[in-house]
Amino acid sequence: MSDWADDTYMREALALAGAAAAAGEVPVGAVVVRGGEIVGRGFNRPISTHDPSAHAEIVALRDAAARLGNYRLAECTLYVTIEPCAMCAGAIMHARIARLVYGARDPKTGACGSIVDLFAERRLNHHATVTSGVLATEAGALLTRFFEARRRTAAGAPEEDDAAD
Repeated sequence: MSDWADDTYMREALALAGAAAAAGEVPVGAVVVRGGEIVGRGFNRPISTHDPSAHAEIVALRDAAARLGNYRLAECTLYVTIEPCAMCAGAIMHARIARLVYGARDPKTGACGSIVDLFAERRLNHHATVTSGVLATEAGALLTRFFEARRRTAAGAPEEDDAAD
Protein backbone atom coordinates (compact mmCIF):
# COMPACT_ATOMS: atom_id res chain seq x y z
CA MET A 1 0.00 0.00 0.00
CA SER A 2 1.04 3.58 -0.43
CA ASP A 3 2.25 5.81 2.37
CA TRP A 4 -0.91 7.86 1.79
CA ALA A 5 -3.14 4.85 2.42
CA ASP A 6 -1.14 3.82 5.49
CA ASP A 7 -1.42 7.34 6.91
CA THR A 8 -5.15 7.51 6.12
CA TYR A 9 -6.01 4.23 7.82
CA MET A 10 -3.71 4.97 10.76
CA ARG A 11 -5.54 8.27 11.26
CA GLU A 12 -8.77 6.24 11.52
CA ALA A 13 -7.10 4.07 14.15
CA LEU A 14 -5.91 7.20 15.99
CA ALA A 15 -9.48 8.53 16.05
CA LEU A 16 -10.58 5.27 17.65
CA ALA A 17 -7.74 5.58 20.16
CA GLY A 18 -9.16 8.99 21.06
CA ALA A 19 -12.54 7.35 21.67
CA ALA A 20 -10.83 4.86 23.99
CA ALA A 21 -9.23 7.69 25.95
CA ALA A 22 -12.57 9.49 26.22
CA ALA A 23 -14.03 6.29 27.68
CA GLY A 24 -11.23 6.08 30.26
CA GLU A 25 -9.43 3.25 28.46
CA VAL A 26 -5.79 3.22 27.39
CA PRO A 27 -5.86 5.03 24.01
CA VAL A 28 -5.24 2.31 21.46
CA GLY A 29 -7.27 2.03 18.25
CA ALA A 30 -7.29 -0.42 15.35
CA VAL A 31 -8.90 -0.89 11.95
CA VAL A 32 -8.97 -3.87 9.60
CA VAL A 33 -8.88 -3.02 5.90
CA ARG A 34 -9.67 -5.25 2.92
CA GLY A 35 -9.63 -4.02 -0.65
CA GLY A 36 -9.45 -0.37 0.37
CA GLU A 37 -12.46 -0.62 2.70
CA ILE A 38 -12.48 -0.61 6.48
CA VAL A 39 -14.20 -3.85 7.50
CA GLY A 40 -13.42 -3.83 11.21
CA ARG A 41 -12.96 -1.22 13.92
CA GLY A 42 -11.95 -1.44 17.53
CA PHE A 43 -10.51 0.40 20.48
CA ASN A 44 -9.31 -0.73 23.86
CA ARG A 45 -12.19 -1.86 26.08
CA PRO A 46 -10.84 -4.19 28.79
CA ILE A 47 -11.82 -1.87 31.65
CA SER A 48 -15.38 -1.16 30.53
CA THR A 49 -16.09 -4.75 29.45
CA HIS A 50 -14.23 -6.46 32.30
CA ASP A 51 -12.49 -8.49 29.59
CA PRO A 52 -8.69 -8.74 29.59
CA SER A 53 -8.76 -9.79 25.93
CA ALA A 54 -10.66 -6.68 24.75
CA HIS A 55 -7.59 -4.98 23.28
CA ALA A 56 -8.16 -2.78 20.23
CA GLU A 57 -6.71 -5.39 17.86
CA ILE A 58 -8.94 -8.19 19.17
CA VAL A 59 -12.05 -5.98 19.04
CA ALA A 60 -11.25 -4.96 15.43
CA LEU A 61 -10.53 -8.57 14.40
CA ARG A 62 -13.84 -9.73 15.92
CA ASP A 63 -15.70 -6.93 14.13
CA ALA A 64 -14.09 -7.75 10.77
CA ALA A 65 -14.67 -11.50 11.16
CA ALA A 66 -18.34 -10.94 11.99
CA ARG A 67 -18.84 -8.55 9.05
CA LEU A 68 -17.06 -10.83 6.58
CA GLY A 69 -18.52 -14.03 7.95
CA ASN A 70 -15.13 -15.68 8.29
CA TYR A 71 -12.55 -15.86 11.06
CA ARG A 72 -9.81 -16.04 8.44
CA LEU A 73 -8.88 -12.52 7.34
CA ALA A 74 -6.17 -13.51 4.87
CA GLU A 75 -6.60 -10.59 2.47
CA CYS A 76 -6.70 -7.96 5.21
CA THR A 77 -4.36 -5.41 6.74
CA LEU A 78 -4.59 -4.49 10.41
CA TYR A 79 -3.66 -0.95 11.43
CA VAL A 80 -3.07 -0.37 15.13
CA THR A 81 -1.71 2.67 16.93
CA ILE A 82 0.78 0.75 19.11
CA GLU A 83 2.88 -2.37 18.67
CA PRO A 84 0.77 -5.43 19.50
CA CYS A 85 1.36 -7.47 22.64
CA ALA A 86 1.91 -11.25 22.52
CA MET A 87 -1.82 -11.98 22.94
CA CYS A 88 -2.76 -9.73 20.04
CA ALA A 89 0.12 -10.97 17.86
CA GLY A 90 -1.19 -14.50 18.38
CA ALA A 91 -4.71 -13.46 17.39
CA ILE A 92 -3.36 -11.66 14.32
CA MET A 93 -1.55 -14.84 13.28
CA HIS A 94 -4.58 -17.06 13.88
CA ALA A 95 -6.74 -14.68 11.83
CA ARG A 96 -4.18 -14.96 9.02
CA ILE A 97 -3.87 -11.18 8.65
CA ALA A 98 -1.64 -10.55 5.61
CA ARG A 99 -0.14 -7.27 6.78
CA LEU A 100 0.23 -5.52 10.11
CA VAL A 101 0.90 -1.79 10.31
CA TYR A 102 1.50 -0.16 13.67
CA GLY A 103 2.45 3.26 14.96
CA ALA A 104 4.42 3.55 18.19
CA ARG A 105 6.70 0.86 19.58
CA ASP A 106 5.80 -0.63 22.97
CA PRO A 107 8.97 -1.09 25.04
CA LYS A 108 7.06 -2.88 27.82
CA THR A 109 4.95 -5.50 26.00
CA GLY A 110 5.68 -5.19 22.27
CA ALA A 111 5.73 -8.52 20.45
CA CYS A 112 6.94 -7.24 17.06
CA GLY A 113 10.52 -6.58 18.04
CA SER A 114 10.51 -4.48 21.21
CA ILE A 115 10.44 -7.40 23.68
CA VAL A 116 10.04 -10.38 21.36
CA ASP A 117 9.31 -10.67 17.67
CA LEU A 118 6.66 -13.31 17.18
CA PHE A 119 6.27 -12.45 13.50
CA ALA A 120 9.93 -13.33 12.90
CA GLU A 121 9.60 -16.70 14.64
CA ARG A 122 10.04 -19.17 11.76
CA ARG A 123 8.60 -22.08 13.76
CA LEU A 124 5.17 -20.43 13.72
CA ASN A 125 3.05 -21.20 10.69
CA HIS A 126 1.79 -17.74 9.71
CA HIS A 127 3.82 -14.62 9.14
CA ALA A 128 2.23 -11.26 8.46
CA THR A 129 4.29 -8.59 6.79
CA VAL A 130 4.97 -5.94 9.45
CA THR A 131 5.37 -2.20 8.88
CA SER A 132 6.19 -0.10 11.93
CA GLY A 133 6.41 3.59 12.75
CA VAL A 134 3.42 4.88 10.77
CA LEU A 135 2.35 8.11 12.51
CA ALA A 136 4.37 6.92 15.51
CA THR A 137 4.84 10.43 16.88
CA GLU A 138 1.09 11.05 16.98
CA ALA A 139 0.34 7.64 18.47
CA GLY A 140 3.06 8.02 21.10
CA ALA A 141 1.92 11.52 22.01
CA LEU A 142 -1.65 10.31 22.57
CA LEU A 143 -0.40 7.65 24.99
CA THR A 144 1.95 10.08 26.73
CA ARG A 145 -0.82 12.66 27.29
CA PHE A 146 -3.18 9.97 28.58
CA PHE A 147 -0.71 8.59 31.13
CA GLU A 148 0.46 12.06 32.20
CA ALA A 149 -3.17 13.01 32.90
CA ARG A 150 -3.70 9.76 34.79
CA ARG A 151 -0.61 10.41 36.94
CA ARG A 152 -1.75 13.98 37.66
CA THR A 153 -5.16 12.71 38.71
CA ALA A 154 -3.63 10.02 40.91
CA ALA A 155 -1.41 12.66 42.54
CA GLY A 156 -4.42 14.89 43.18
CA ALA A 157 -3.43 17.61 40.73
CA PRO A 158 -6.15 19.07 38.52
CA GLU A 159 -6.24 17.80 34.94
CA GLU A 160 -5.32 20.18 32.16
CA ASP A 161 -7.95 21.20 29.64
CA ASP A 162 -7.44 18.98 26.58
CA ALA A 163 -9.98 20.90 24.48
CA ALA A 164 -7.23 22.17 22.18
CA ASP A 165 -6.17 18.63 21.22
